Amino acid sequence: MARVTQAAPHLSADAVKHKMDTAPNITQRSRWRIVYNALVEPRVAKSIALHTGVSVPTVRAVISRYNRFGPAALDTPGKGGRRNQHLSLADEASFLAPFFERAAKGQVATRHEIQAALEARLGHPVHHSVVYRLLHRHGWRKLAPRSRHPKADTAQQEVFKKTSPAMS
Repeated sequence: MARVTQAAPHLSADAVKHKMDTAPNITQRSRWRIVYNALVEPRVAKSIALHTGVSVPTVRAVISRYNRFGPAALDTPGKGGRRNQHLSLADEASFLAPFFERAAKGQVATRHEIQAALEARLGHPVHHSVVYRLLHRHGWRKLAPRSRHPKADTAQQEVFKKTSPAMS
């Protein structure tokens, strides 16, 4: 016989339902839904997982965290985010400011140059993708030359194509 998954009574069922309804993102709503199911109708984790649309290990992990640490364990941010950043966004902006100023004057700043400056500031080497993601975060994009001249006359080009000798 499987073990019954039961949530500790840290909060009442109404309080858990309110948390479930007002959770800011889908991950937290899903966690509170698991706790609500385990609190209102304790049953095996497989059944709770079936009714909440998550895996059995997720049910076990959420209930274990809730029982051990209380409601604060479920109010953590969801997946994703910049948890392992080298610099804060404000520090990144101040780091890139001289490069933006140079670019505004028409001077070229290369990835190698920016990477060398970043490595000097951090004190350790970084992968080139770190630099590209840094530039992307701050709206820096590679500008390419336009595909046609603004004063180009398409009618004159067509006449030229028809009257010029064929190239062999």
